[in-house]
Amino acid sequence: MKAPRQVSKQERILFPIGVFLICALIAPGSIPLLGMLCFGNLLKESCVTERLANTARNALIDIVTILLGFCVGASTQAEYFLRPQSIFIFVLGALSFALATAGGVLFAKFMNLFVKDKINPLIGAAGVSAVPDSARVAQMMGQREDPNNFLLMHAMAPNVSGVIGSAIAAGVLLGVFGNIQ
Repeated sequence: MKAPRQVSKQERILFPIGVFLICALIAPGSIPLLGMLCFGNLLKESCVTERLANTARNALIDIVTILLGFCVGASTQAEYFLRPQSIFIFVLGALSFALATAGGVLFAKFMNLFVKDKINPLIGAAGVSAVPDSARVAQMMGQREDPNNFLLMHAMAPNVSGVIGSAIAAGVLLGVFGNIQ
């Protein structure tokens, strides 16, 4: 695989703005999630608000995660949660992770049949959006086979694009089915 190209500072600043605007037009329901993702990326890349960026990436994310978990846990009622449908949803989620990982690897192998510059099929496995560590797992598995294999930066692209794609899909689904009671 070729080494990734150098990305200019202007591109790194314009990317979150462009992603936000395009996604807001495609799926307005995804604005809260993608807006925060893009805002955090803009904070990091602008280098103007270093203290705010450090707070957002360290202390604030921990506080928000704890509060979100607490609020979801406190609002969950056992008579609605402990049902066969809940187990079905968990099984369906695990199956979707397995199929997404296998599909990514198989699609990368299929794509390698038609391209001149081959890619490592483990890159396809990193496209599982809800698992941010999938890029790290692809890196570790690649280095287990070949210690000179450095896939992390290559694997982050499908990982982040999977997150963005999932947020857009969720926004579209909210737009279509959001008013159903």
